[in-house]
Amino acid sequence: MSQPPQRTPAMGFIMAAVLIDMISIGLMVPVLPHIVGTFTASNDEQTLALLMVTTAFGIANFVGSPVLGALSDRFGRRPVLLIGFAGLALSFFVTALATALWVLVVVRLFSGAMQANIAIANAYVADITPAEDRARRFGQLGAMFGIGFILGPVVGGWLGHYDVHWPFLAAGCMALINWCYGFFVLPESLPPERRSPFNWRKANPVSALRGLAALKGVGSLLVVIALSSLAQFMMHMTWVLYTKFKFGWGPLEVSWSLLAVGVASVLSQGVLLKPLLARFGPPRLAMIGMGSAALAYAGFGLATQPWMMYAVIALNLLGGVATAAVQSMISNAAGADRQGQAMGAVSSLNSMTAVLAPAIGLTLLGWVSHLPATDPRMGLPFFACAALQGAGLFLAYRFFHRQRTVLQTA
Repeated sequence: MSQPPQRTPAMGFIMAAVLIDMISIGLMVPVLPHIVGTFTASNDEQTLALLMVTTAFGIANFVGSPVLGALSDRFGRRPVLLIGFAGLALSFFVTALATALWVLVVVRLFSGAMQANIAIANAYVADITPAEDRARRFGQLGAMFGIGFILGPVVGGWLGHYDVHWPFLAAGCMALINWCYGFFVLPESLPPERRSPFNWRKANPVSALRGLAALKGVGSLLVVIALSSLAQFMMHMTWVLYTKFKFGWGPLEVSWSLLAVGVASVLSQGVLLKPLLARFGPPRLAMIGMGSAALAYAGFGLATQPWMMYAVIALNLLGGVATAAVQSMISNAAGADRQGQAMGAVSSLNSMTAVLAPAIGLTLLGWVSHLPATDPRMGLPFFACAALQGAGLFLAYRFFHRQRTVLQTA
């Protein structure tokens, strides 16, 4: 698995890998709740079954991400990315052929344990980027996520409109293409002299989070990330069923809404992020983004017509810049030889919230799923997201205010 020596790691390599990865994941987003629904008989059963499937992935990913992140610090980014691509491909093909709900649960457990692609991609970027440029580079990576969510869900929704199994077959093929790209083209970003020994005790998720909390200058930003991530995952977990119950959307309609989300993400992180960072700096930009996201969540919950969902997406252009700003601060606080462990720990933190998100979001949706579509209480999951994001904004403001006070005193 050694890379050709003439290839120098560059941003273009990892952006291409992330783009293909996100297209494959995006293909399944509009149809996963619907394929779960083929094994259920009512809205309540479908909500509960989706909760089981998504929780299985979150638990496995919470445990597996810091392990894979630490392995990437020991053996390099490229081998671990190849493991993730192979695991994704296998999980997509098995999902397409699943004949029972328990098969979906098992395959999501496997997929969650094998996949730390986002964390490793972030570590790859940190390997090849000076500290002062990481916020912008993380934004470029976020733009690739957005483009993937432009292309993937649209194709997935179109295929799922005819057969809910087809998007998973297509996603499996895309994941195989990415594995081939990683094996034959993607160079390694972490030279041997910067690698660190693997330690099982430090690689478990609890120790990884403790190590992340100990980074100088991070402090309560971990809680901010956790609250923002929980709100975002709650929205992701409930979006398809919420729009189905409230507006009668199917895979095709959902795919168009995710197309709008992807376009907004590309504009915010690929176009607006660089000038906004120069104008406001990471701390202020993070707070602006979180404030915009909190208002957007409330807007989704209050929407009474489908077009209003698109209006909120358009008005929330700044909501996507907070993650890149905060992530750059954490990356800069970690040493050059601990980027994989640090990004793996962030991914593990996100996975922990991904475990909680379906339990909270789908439970809240289950409480109101029997109500008429016009009842304002249908927006309960999104109102909860707004409250979580608002709490994160408050903690971020307090953290940055204290930092300014310390610097002024010094």
